[in-house]
Amino acid sequence: MRHCYLRMEEDTDFRIRFSSLCFITDHVGFHGTIKSSPSDFVVIEIDEQGQLVNKASDEPIYKVNKILPGPNNLAKKTNLDPQNLSFEERSNQEVNTLAGCSGDDQNYEPGSEKEDTIEDGTSKGEEENIDVLGSLLDEKTNELLNQFACDVKEKWNSKTELIGPSSEFSLGRILDKNQRAILHSAIRQKFPFLITVGKNSEIVVKPNLEYKELCHLVSEEEAFDFFKYLDAKKENSKFTFKPNINKDHRKAVHHFINKKFGNLVETKSFPEPNYSADNPKVVITVRFREKAHKHRKRSLHECQERKVVYTAFTLRKENLEMFEAVGFLAIKLGVIPSDFSYAGLKDKKAITYQAMVVRKVTPERLKNIEKEIEKKRMNVFNIRSVDDSLRLGQLKGNHFDIVIRNLKNQINDSANLRERILEAVENVKNKGFVNYYGPQRFGMGRKVHTDQIGLALLKSEMVKAVQLFLTPEELDDPVNRAKKYFLQTEDAKGTLSLMPEFKVRERALLESLHRFGVTEEGCIQAWFSFPHSMRIFYVHAYSSKIWNEAVSYRLATYGSRVVEGDLVCLDEDIDDEHLPSSKVHLVTEEEESANAYAIHQVVLPVLGYNIQYPKNKLGKWYQEVLSRDGLQTCRFKIPTLKLNVPGCYRKILKHPCNLSYQLIEDHDIDVTKEGSHIDEATLSLLISFDLDASCYATICLREIMKHDF
Repeated sequence: MRHCYLRMEEDTDFRIRFSSLCFITDHVGFHGTIKSSPSDFVVIEIDEQGQLVNKASDEPIYKVNKILPGPNNLAKKTNLDPQNLSFEERSNQEVNTLAGCSGDDQNYEPGSEKEDTIEDGTSKGEEENIDVLGSLLDEKTNELLNQFACDVKEKWNSKTELIGPSSEFSLGRILDKNQRAILHSAIRQKFPFLITVGKNSEIVVKPNLEYKELCHLVSEEEAFDFFKYLDAKKENSKFTFKPNINKDHRKAVHHFINKKFGNLVETKSFPEPNYSADNPKVVITVRFREKAHKHRKRSLHECQERKVVYTAFTLRKENLEMFEAVGFLAIKLGVIPSDFSYAGLKDKKAITYQAMVVRKVTPERLKNIEKEIEKKRMNVFNIRSVDDSLRLGQLKGNHFDIVIRNLKNQINDSANLRERILEAVENVKNKGFVNYYGPQRFGMGRKVHTDQIGLALLKSEMVKAVQLFLTPEELDDPVNRAKKYFLQTEDAKGTLSLMPEFKVRERALLESLHRFGVTEEGCIQAWFSFPHSMRIFYVHAYSSKIWNEAVSYRLATYGSRVVEGDLVCLDEDIDDEHLPSSKVHLVTEEEESANAYAIHQVVLPVLGYNIQYPKNKLGKWYQEVLSRDGLQTCRFKIPTLKLNVPGCYRKILKHPCNLSYQLIEDHDIDVTKEGSHIDEATLSLLISFDLDASCYATICLREIMKHDF
């Protein structure tokens, strides 16, 4: 016997939303409470090799690359985070030595070697710059160069305009191009407020007007260090300005650097570690873009040195949203959230273990923050170097250890509770469950669901998508007060001051809206403050909602029969998410008559540009739904957000694997109104099972218990 019912929910636009939820099994079920505490719901990812990711790796905790770029070697020596250093400490760390030579003065770009800091606080690079100038320039030219540098600074300090012959100084012709390259670097490192230009073997020194302009925005010490950093061009290094609480001022610094050097570097703002919520300070971090040196000819050794570092680890988190966890890790490591990759999303109210990879962070650096992140109920272990990022879906499945408490019979059911539980578990173990996407896919809010945001993105309604994302719930807390203020005013800057620091996604979006404006183009830029995996999550949520509706319609229309026009999977060993169209077969009339296929082989398409639809009533249903939602011509590609959604196929039924369970008695002492003590035993169910990737434990439990959560 099959049970279906309809449930109605109200959305923000007051339209009625119908979602039919079906059961495939016919047992009675029982009531109980899940997720009474995070420890009652433990989720452990199963990797592609079938191993639980919480098990200790066979590899050493550190498997550091044989060749690391200079900055990572430096971090290993000092165990210091540049964001925590003072200006003096940072400048000592970030001074670069002289490097190899370029074949062309105009395109002069020094390479970089390992830093070697000496005890008195002056780097060897600084000493070498002084020695180089003394050895390659005659005494008079060296004196004139120093005098020119002093004149430039004096005129800047006196606000005198630099005009006339004194605004540049020639070192004369230097015939040896290696010597020219070394002089270029030595002068720029000693005098970052000067620039050097090559003219037919002649080196001309001029004031660096961009340096002067930056001095209007930051201290001269910071400008001095920034241009030394910029000229050294040391990949995988970064420069951090002093903390600043003035958002407009930080915006001006971002704008200046992006305008002048945006093709070379990128800037990001991060809350300063150990910031105060009452007086939050934010630092601007600059780092070189990955493409910065691609036009140079490199030796094999150089290419190995410049290889991006990837560090894999297992993340354990407790009662923490995954994107919040990633945002916190990004701040602590001085990277951005999109530098993290993962195979799947995990529940908030649970203890979860999952594999992750972070770019541009060494194993040692990750190990150094272990104590700090414990305060946020996070741990990292199995830390090791790997060659590449993870991608969504790159896992075999998940293992669940769940405790269901307060077990009771369904209303008006007088049967033995233990027998009901045994019947229910065994029934789903043998027959499976309807493979719905779980409620986590659509967010736990009552007013706005993630699928509504995804639909707005698919229709290129970028402003509406932002408004939906920032729509408040009917709760009076700081987060919802901030969202309410934004919808009333569209004041991104003011909303930022109200939005709590832990709301990483909301703050990232608001930062971009403040910078680019609440316009269609500004909202497009704002969505790019999210990593690709998060942007596409909303579109997938819409596709998931339609799939849930489709499977309910399919079961309500045809039941467990496999009928002509159904789509079936011909290869049982291929995961749903990777099922190619060549393995999907359209059931013929003859095959229906011969009962050639079983219901567990039937798949339905998850919307995208590369799927086929069933050739029966369900195919027509899909087209009507797309028309209803204004997607008749949608190609499931959003070029403005760099999103392509090919779609996939998903089996309508799934089975839990390796299922085991145990009933235990909890003895609770209740105090009655009269004050007497009653010893009452209540039952709890401990249940463990494995599910394939993208299957939901709450949906499996729903089928077992015949109970919505």
